[in-house]
Order: sequence, then structure tokens, then C-alpha cells
Amino acid sequence: QVRLVESGGGSVQAGGSLRVSCAPSGFIQSGSCMGWFRQAPGKGREGVALIDGDGITEYSDSVRGRFSISKDNAKNTLYLQMNSLRPEDTGMYYCAYRLNYRCPDWESRWFLGWGQGTQVTVSS
Repeated sequence: QVRLVESGGGSVQAGGSLRVSCAPSGFIQSGSCMGWFRQAPGKGREGVALIDGDGITEYSDSVRGRFSISKDNAKNTLYLQMNSLRPEDTGMYYCAYRLNYRCPDWESRWFLGWGQGTQVTVSS
């Protein structure tokens, strides 16, 4: 199974910005649904943003208007631009993909390629 490798996390103060990236270790069919998820300490994994084969995006209520997901098909790289960060955005951020062109739902169990994640820490 192809694994995804996340990078770009770090520590910022509230109100700051970060961009995290994700690249596959092997070939992934272009046009696959891809997504960003996060997990805070002691909490379950939460869907953050999705992008489908047509570039149509979806966001969780907690990040809509602050985060932006994008994909560079030429580089086969997924990005998450995070602005106006809040302490509650702190967590490990993961990317993953589905064997679907569309993103039918947020169920993480159907996503593949989970990597090690990249840590995002937002201080108040």
C-alpha cells in the first residue's frame, strides 16, 4: 500500500499560519479523493478537509473559513494552508486518500495511506 508522508508542521502562536504538505511514497491514481485529518491528545481522529478529483473541497465546521486544502497534480502533493490558528487546532495532522474520485463521506476507516503525521502546536 502506498504511504503518504506529511511535513511542514511546527509551533506557532494563536493567530498565526502554517502550511502542511503531503506526498505519496509511490503512485496514487490522479483524481483520488484526498483528505486531511487531525488527532489531539486524548481525542479521536477528526476530519478537517477533503478534496475530490475535480478539486471540489469540503471543510469541517471548526476550520471552515480559516483552512484551505489544495492539490498540485503535477507534483502529486496535497497541501493544507492553515490561517488564524487557535490553540484547539493543536494536534497531529495526517493526510490520506480513498479509492474514489468523489469524497462520499468523512469515514476515516475507508481512507488509505496513513503516514506518521506532522505535529501542529498552537500556543495562546
